[in-house]
Parts: sequence; structure tokens; C-alpha cells
Amino acid sequence: MLTLTKPGIEEYALSKTEKQSNLLKQLMAETHASMEYPQMLTGPVEGHLLKLMVLTSKAKTVLEIGTFTGYSALSMAQALPRGGKLYTMDLNPVSLAVARRYFDLSEDGSKIEVVEGDALTNLKKLDGPFDLVFIDADKGNYKNYYEAVLPKVPSGGIILVDNVLWSGAVLDPKTEDDKAIAAFNDHVAQDSRVEKVLLTVRDGVYFIRKI
Repeated sequence: MLTLTKPGIEEYALSKTEKQSNLLKQLMAETHASMEYPQMLTGPVEGHLLKLMVLTSKAKTVLEIGTFTGYSALSMAQALPRGGKLYTMDLNPVSLAVARRYFDLSEDGSKIEVVEGDALTNLKKLDGPFDLVFIDADKGNYKNYYEAVLPKVPSGGIILVDNVLWSGAVLDPKTEDDKAIAAFNDHVAQDSRVEKVLLTVRDGVYFIRKI
């Protein structure tokens, strides 16, 4: 079988990607030093992809489901125009405390509004529309989040969903999370309301455009 990637290719990609800001570098270091699951961090390659997606789509209103320590929110907020808004949802007070501290330190932090609590409940309170949505939260609810946000995304709007390869477990799903992500991927693949491509960036990003 042809192998398209070799050891070291992730590091090579990082070396050819726009450098992260000092604030994001500090946030990344603190997350790895203090958080129980630092691998949940979006990181510089995917973070810059998110930033470029906001820039190229000219999004003015962004919704993020799954804040963690705020790396992805800050990456996207950098690209928002003056007056742009990013709503980020999470229910973990420990990671949100870190995120809020870095939002306060950033010149783009005023564009970000933290919505704390259960995302499915809070989504009912936000009308949208959202030009771009990024989903990176509990895997068992991926389909529920997707169906909740799709009506709030205008035609031509973008939904990006993280971890859709789940370290390759989607090829032979065994755990509940494995099965949930595989089922979500099948659901999107068969959804005629959207155009889609599954990107093999980091742990997989589903790039979805509403028709």
C-alpha cells in the first residue's frame, strides 16, 4: 500500500506554517503544563487553518462549540473584522478560567463572548446567523450539535468539525465515541443539504458548506 506520509511530516508542516503569536505560544505552553488532557489543544497548524478560514470566508459572526483553553477561539478572533463576534461554548470551569485569562490579555479578546454551560441548551438561546461554526466538543453529541447549528448557518456558510478521524478509530469503531464519530461522518456524507470534504489535517477536520 502506498504511504503518503512519513515520520516527521507533521513537524515539517508546522515549520512551513505561519508562526503563532507569542500569546498563543504562551497559552500552548501553559495548557501542556497544567491541563490534564493537553492534546485537546487545537495547536498552531489547525489554529492557523481556522484563522485563514475566517479570513477567506469573510465571516463576521463565528460560533465555537468546545472552548477548552481558548487557543482556537483566539486564532479565529484574530481574523474577525472590527465589530465581528465569536461565541464560544463550554461547561468546564477549569479550562474556561484559563481561556478567559488569555482572552483578557489579547487585543482581540473583546470580540469573544463565553457562553458557559450545556451547549445544546444554550444553542436554543442563540438565533444566529453564524457565518462559520467550529465544533470540537463531546463526541457523542456531534450529530446533535450539527443538526442544532445547521438551521442557524446561512447558505454558503461553513461548518468545521474537529477530530473526525479519531486517531484512525473510525476505520474499526469499538468504543462509544468511536461509533459516534463514525456515525456522524456517515450522516454528513449522506446529507444533501451540504457540500463536504473530510480533510486529513491533524486528527481530521470535516469541512462542510451549506448549500
